Amino acid sequence: MPDSLAFVEALPLIDHHCHGVRTDPLDRTGVELLLTEAGTTGAPGTTLFDSQVGLALRRWCAPVLDLPPHATPERYLARRAQLPPDELARRFLTPTRIAEYCVDTGFAPEDLTTPPELAGLGEARAHEIVRLERVAEEVADGGVGAAGFADAVRERLEARGRTAIGFKSIAAYRAGLELSGERPEDAEVAKAAERLLTDAEGRGGARVSDPVLHAFLAWTALDLGKPVQFHVGYGDRDLHLHRADPLLLTDLLRATEPLGVPVMLLHNYPYQRNAGYLAQIFGHVYIDVGLATHGVGLRASAVIAEALELTPFTKFCFSTDAYGLPELYYLGTMLFRRGLSDVLRIGLDENVWRYDDAIRIAGLIGAGNARRAYGLQG
Repeated sequence: MPDSLAFVEALPLIDHHCHGVRTDPLDRTGVELLLTEAGTTGAPGTTLFDSQVGLALRRWCAPVLDLPPHATPERYLARRAQLPPDELARRFLTPTRIAEYCVDTGFAPEDLTTPPELAGLGEARAHEIVRLERVAEEVADGGVGAAGFADAVRERLEARGRTAIGFKSIAAYRAGLELSGERPEDAEVAKAAERLLTDAEGRGGARVSDPVLHAFLAWTALDLGKPVQFHVGYGDRDLHLHRADPLLLTDLLRATEPLGVPVMLLHNYPYQRNAGYLAQIFGHVYIDVGLATHGVGLRASAVIAEALELTPFTKFCFSTDAYGLPELYYLGTMLFRRGLSDVLRIGLDENVWRYDDAIRIAGLIGAGNARRAYGLQG
């Protein structure tokens, strides 16, 4: 994999979808559990260090810890454990040149740094992305009745949206992405809320998994004029991957396009080409390949190139979807810069675009598109 082009390497980035990092000491099992979405370190006798992301970590992250490239897992983990967690995080965050983080605070926030804490460690700005289902579950667990559920959720999301810059849906995990293009009526939402509340009594807490409620939450967030992110494609074992194809969102995307509010399709692997098609035909759709970028390691350039086959350069955004391990910020950023450079370099070599075009495209993808979509100040 060639080095990054100089102008790509110098780009300040906006990470438009990420999470906080862990600042407690982690043993080998703790590190391996955070390397992938698997939720396991694998079968006996195996290790996630023998994977694309594990080998990338040993190759590229070891020098950040003053180790030679390709350090053994044992040596890497021993050195990692010697450093205070804050110093460890700074070593990996500072070189990324991420200028702004858009932080999803909806998953296990108690284990992670808050957006301000992440911003301090990375010497950057941070903004919050609110997870829709978590807000709905908080409302349901707060004692509201089914009849008042819709209005209570609207009020809560409006309040959260005053400080957050966007929202996120995890419908892909709970119900799949084949959501109706019709805005749910309040009576329909009340019936779904009644089912939610009944189920919550039996399970000790609410868990949104009804497609009616997922669609209601998406429409409500879009009505507030803030971008809505959808998890798409690859995820942990709770997800049925065939129900996370972005093409299943076509009806909802067609119906919401007149609102003019950005819909951000996250991750997308292995459906990056499908997502690129949607970004081309719908004016309000943006995509990324965060999570996949570090997950596929050496193949990052190929995934980025496939995503950019149809995606307009004005609709593709950088993200890491880093979670827990600060190394994933470093890997996601480094592999993204190299992968984007590979795409741009081919265009330059083939005289498909000029050097000034390549610089402009890199600037759009690295930060400009996210800045426009989220209304961030320059």
